Amino acid sequence: MSARTGGPEIDQLIQLLARLPGLGPRSARRATLHLIKKKDSLMSPLAAALARAVDAVKTCEICGNVDTVSPCGICADPRRKEQGLLIVVEDVADLWAMERAGIGMALYHVLGGTLSPLDGIGPEDLSIDALVKRVETGEVKEVVLAVNATVEGQTTAHYITDRLAPFGVNVTRLAHGVPVGGELDYLDEGTLSQALKARTRFGDQNT
Repeated sequence: MSARTGGPEIDQLIQLLARLPGLGPRSARRATLHLIKKKDSLMSPLAAALARAVDAVKTCEICGNVDTVSPCGICADPRRKEQGLLIVVEDVADLWAMERAGIGMALYHVLGGTLSPLDGIGPEDLSIDALVKRVETGEVKEVVLAVNATVEGQTTAHYITDRLAPFGVNVTRLAHGVPVGGELDYLDEGTLSQALKARTRFGDQNT
């Protein structure tokens, strides 16, 4: 029998917070106590914001970004489409990281993860087919594979490169300013910006 830290509402709040990335049971308890202490200035506004987000947040039908409209604000910007630059990322967090880096007028495509046979994740579990269809239209001039520098990320990048080969589109990757094993969401904006500027053709072993 587990010890209770408060009423059932408090216990439930702790359990829900503990599901968030980076928050274990101890951190969830601390966060809950902080929210309770700041009930009027923090907890109530947070609850209201969450309630609004549940109804308002949508997944973009084109790129997979999250916004309050679909297509999202990025995909709806005609200036970005004119550039013909499509950056492929694993997750929405990576898309936001690239935008924070101020990389310019680019469009994005969120894969929703990486290929991982050991975890049972195959091409059909990612939005790779949707990516191929976007390139097939001929509006994309360059595809930047901004996937994480992990084994799974590079396996996914090679698979996508093979799928896009018939279309003759220029496929590049981020420069090696991104460390091996590094995740984009944890890199500073300067590193990301420089890595994009120094991108190379994917598969080039001399860079």
